[in-house]
Order: sequence, then structure tokens, then C-alpha cells
Amino acid sequence: MFGVDDEEFIAAASQVVVYSSLLNFTDETKVDISPAALGNTPLGTYDPQGWDTNPDTGFAYEPNEVLEVDFARVIAEYWADGPESETPPGHWNTLANEVGDQLEAASELRIDGDPVDRLEWDVKIGLTMNGALHDAAIAAWGAKAYYDYARPISMIRYLGERALLNEIPGVIETITPESSAPGERHTSLAEFVGEQAVYTWWGQPSQPTTQVAGVVWKRAATWVPYQRASFVSPAFAAYVSGHSAFSRAAAEVLTEFTGSEFFPGGLHTHTVEPGGLIHESGPNETVELQWATYRDAADQAGISRLYGGIHVRADDQAGRKVGAEVGLTAIERARQLFGDQ
Repeated sequence: MFGVDDEEFIAAASQVVVYSSLLNFTDETKVDISPAALGNTPLGTYDPQGWDTNPDTGFAYEPNEVLEVDFARVIAEYWADGPESETPPGHWNTLANEVGDQLEAASELRIDGDPVDRLEWDVKIGLTMNGALHDAAIAAWGAKAYYDYARPISMIRYLGERALLNEIPGVIETITPESSAPGERHTSLAEFVGEQAVYTWWGQPSQPTTQVAGVVWKRAATWVPYQRASFVSPAFAAYVSGHSAFSRAAAEVLTEFTGSEFFPGGLHTHTVEPGGLIHESGPNETVELQWATYRDAADQAGISRLYGGIHVRADDQAGRKVGAEVGLTAIERARQLFGDQ
């Protein structure tokens, strides 16, 4: 489908370790997460072009600087949609309902430019979106069954035990007699000389509402993703990412039927206050997630799985492409059912 060689495989696994190293709650590095900085990413890339202005207000999107560690943890949890949640399809139905509420309040409920009442909106958006989401599941899980591709937890542990991950000073290092000598950074790993150590999230603390795990040097062979201890990693193949496929398919439906790629008002937000995380205590400061377009939100859902340690970039980028194609096909089918063509 979208081929990968050994070098790319190793680089992808190593990249996930880098994302894990960002989960240092003492790090005060800040990043701009506004639509001007993170929006408008070409399909299948990690190269945001940003949006210059909000088309609704005519003003530039203001910077939205937050702690990088908070951003990483917040998006990993906000988009997780795992056990005991509404799941990714449910999440996008919730977003669609919020969009409908906003458009209805502004007397702007339209489909393909034509005014509609709320019932027609709900029926047409609901049918089309959930048809697209079902089709995205079929496409994504068909690929998963065919490729049977490993999750990062298997990749990183296997490669690290054999010292095959890319060496990145301060993040991924081979354990040596010198680095594991008393008082050195790998002291606790002295019996594993020859393997690789990773500077990464320790794992969920025993009291996650009040405790923070932080990052430590540990064997790559014991690496864990930023997830609950009771749900370490999905027990099925990774490629392609279901989150990415679901999200992009839903975003295409909302874009097409609302007649705009932008959320109502040119901006949609979700705020997480300190204490709002579940994997560990956090965030340190308030985080307001912001998206200008439906596709921006979908892109963030996809990349969140790298921060969470559940997928590598190939899973995400291919999943976005699958979702885009599925979404457009579902729209075409829905219009046939609605008698629009």
C-alpha cells in the first residue's frame, strides 16, 4: 500500500520514543498550538502551513502558547477514545452535533448551501457521517488484517533489546560499562550493557489523580506508551490507524455538507483545566485546543496517536489518505440516496 523499508521502520519506531521523551512534567518548553501554527496541513504530511486569518472575523489567529508537555498529554488523552468512551466515531458524532447547535443558533443550518431545518440536518449529516465511519472501519480493518503490522510497543522493545533503534543522545542511547557506572545516567541498567536505554515516560503512577510519572532512563525492552496501565496498547494490528481513517472521513463529510472547511466562526475549541487528565496528574496549566477546520481536528486526532505511543507515522499518514477517499465516496453515495444527483 504505502511501502516501508528497514531504515524507515527503525526511524518510525525511534520517532515515537522522541514523542515519549516530551512527557517531562518539569520541562517548561512552550509551543504555539494555534491554527496559525498547526493548521492547514497537506494530506498525508506533517508540514502545517498555518492559516493567516480567520475567514469569519477577518482577523489573524492569535498565538496560543502552552507547555509542550501539557499539549502532548492533553491531545493523547482527548483523542484516545478507548475503553469506556464514545470511541472515535462517537467523538465525531459529538462534534457534528456541536456544529449543528452552533449553526442552528446562528440560523445558518444549510446543506450544500440550501437552508434546512434541524431534523433534515440531523438525518442527512447523521446518515452520511455514520455511513462514512462504517466504511472507514471496513477499509482500515481490512488493511490491518492484510498487513498485520506491529504496534510501537512491539517495535521499540524488539529493536531496543537488540540496539537497533536510532541513537539519539539524551533520548536513545546504548548502555555501556561507562554509562552504567555508579553515579552515571544508566546506573540502574548496568546488567543490560549492550542493549539500548530510552529516556521516556515511566508508566502510569499508582495514584494518577495526584501523582506524575515523569520521564526516566529505562530499558527500551520495557518501554510503555502513554496509556492507562489497564489498557497498554490495542490488541490488534496497527496499519492503518483507525483513528486517522475515522477522523478524516468524518471531516470530509462535515466539510462538504456545511459548504465550508472551517468550523462555525472559523474556530472550535476544547479546554482542559489542571487536574483534567486521567493517565497521571495534569496538565500543569490550562490548555485550550483550537482547530480552524474539520480537517485540522482530524489531523490532530491522527498525530495524537504518536504522542500516545499507539501508532507510528506510517499508520497515521496512510490512515488519513484512506479516510479522505472513503469520506468522499460516502458523500457521493449519500447524494444518490437523497436524490441530489
